[in-house]
Amino acid sequence: MKNIGFIGVGMMGQGMAHNLVVKGFNVTVMGNRNRKPVEELVAEGAREANSLQDLIAAVDAIILCVTGSPQVEDLMFRAGGILEHCSSGQIVIDCSTSEPMSSARIAAQLAAKGVGFVDAPLARTPVEAMQGKLNTMVGADDATFARVKPVLEAFCENIFHIGSTTSAQKLKLLNNFLAIGIATLTTEALAMCDAVGVDQRKFFEVISKGGANSGIFQMIGNGILEGRDDGMKFSVGNASKDLGYYNNMTAQFANASMIGPHVAATLQQSVKEGYGDQMLGAMVKAHKERQAASGK
Repeated sequence: MKNIGFIGVGMMGQGMAHNLVVKGFNVTVMGNRNRKPVEELVAEGAREANSLQDLIAAVDAIILCVTGSPQVEDLMFRAGGILEHCSSGQIVIDCSTSEPMSSARIAAQLAAKGVGFVDAPLARTPVEAMQGKLNTMVGADDATFARVKPVLEAFCENIFHIGSTTSAQKLKLLNNFLAIGIATLTTEALAMCDAVGVDQRKFFEVISKGGANSGIFQMIGNGILEGRDDGMKFSVGNASKDLGYYNNMTAQFANASMIGPHVAATLQQSVKEGYGDQMLGAMVKAHKERQAASGK
């Protein structure tokens, strides 16, 4: 497993591919609309593929780090895509936050060609990606996990083997529901500080010393107090996508008292209002604009 293809060298992917290169793997990357990370990786020793078929032919494993299931399915099923050109013995490692139902279908079709599928969604931020200190949850059988673990160790500090295929993606969606829920509550509370006449700095000071404190609260709160929306480097659009996946996964167990749909509705509204590409802290501003528009 020394020849690695990498598709998705964005905010997270560049750091991951960087660590693979500097730790001795032969890395082939796909071109990206943003040329800067591709050119920097090539300067470090990676090779840029001429095509998806060229990348597949050159590697033992293909890592995907893209936005979500629509992008993964496109790479898999397009004419000239991964499913068409992959061969027995190769492994696809999906580090995206994807829908488990979609991944299960993909895994079955790859297995028919003798190709392994691993779901390995990530936690932490682009900072840890560049440092090689991400966390990953892994869904794979024991033999496949043993094959891919050295690859994951190149960019991960903590690797959790959760169980069989898609088990890691299910856990990741639960994790993201909790994290995004905390972020959504935090932004609303910070916005309401101004609405009800509470000093945001005093609010931040009190929460920081109590049980409601968290890493997410600190990231968002510190950013807002410094006049920044990007304390937590996770976009409103991605959060909305992940909550949609979570609600799809839990739909058969849902009841009217569950808060997942309400968190999703808040995020979806912010996307409609033009905040999709902004970081989650921008929802403080979104709440204030809604308040101003309502005249309250």
